[in-house]
Amino acid sequence: MIGCLCLHGFTGGPYEIEPVTEYLRKNTDWILSVPTYPGHGDVLSLKGITHQEWIDEAEKAYLELREKTDTIYILGFSMGGMIGGYLASKYGCDKLILLSASAYYMNPAQMLKDIADVIKSGISGQLKDHELFLRYRKKFMDTPFSATREFRKLVRTLKPAIQDIKAPTLIIQGECDGLVPKKSAEYIYRTIPSSQKKLCYLQQSKHMICHDVEQEQLIEEVFKFLMNK
Repeated sequence: MIGCLCLHGFTGGPYEIEPVTEYLRKNTDWILSVPTYPGHGDVLSLKGITHQEWIDEAEKAYLELREKTDTIYILGFSMGGMIGGYLASKYGCDKLILLSASAYYMNPAQMLKDIADVIKSGISGQLKDHELFLRYRKKFMDTPFSATREFRKLVRTLKPAIQDIKAPTLIIQGECDGLVPKKSAEYIYRTIPSSQKKLCYLQQSKHMICHDVEQEQLIEEVFKFLMNK
């Protein structure tokens, strides 16, 4: 039996990777595990929660999945990519997929473009319809600085694990991502010692890569990678 552990990002929830997980549910008979870290989900409650609690929740889900299956795939988005890479290095897995994994974060050039777009929408009176603004405004308002500090600790703690990943790995990165720059994907690709690794760029996609304009291409790349022997 095949199991697939699917990990969302910082301040997010399972909805961030839902297009991929729903496709896998419809097209496979695999056991999917999609945990929600403490303080995350549709309603954020991050105050007082540590990065270790997020890691522990993902690790618990991995160990439970391992008890039920003989083959394990890990898919991680953004911060979930860092946690997924850590679990792959510590326990091993049969295949690893990293979507916009945040070994580095914040792409200043793209963020400036996005902010300029938001300002332009505000001037034209269309700010309430601006998808990027609406998506991130509530996250920014509901995320205490302490949680951001814990996120940075997590990245700093788990980043060395990348050099111990032996599993076949697919890395997918949006070229218009304002939160995770291309150098993050490039660093991961260079650092992973696995002889089976692929780096795929989506030219028009921003950070929420599973919900962006190249969603079909992303799902196709993920499914093809997982189905190939």
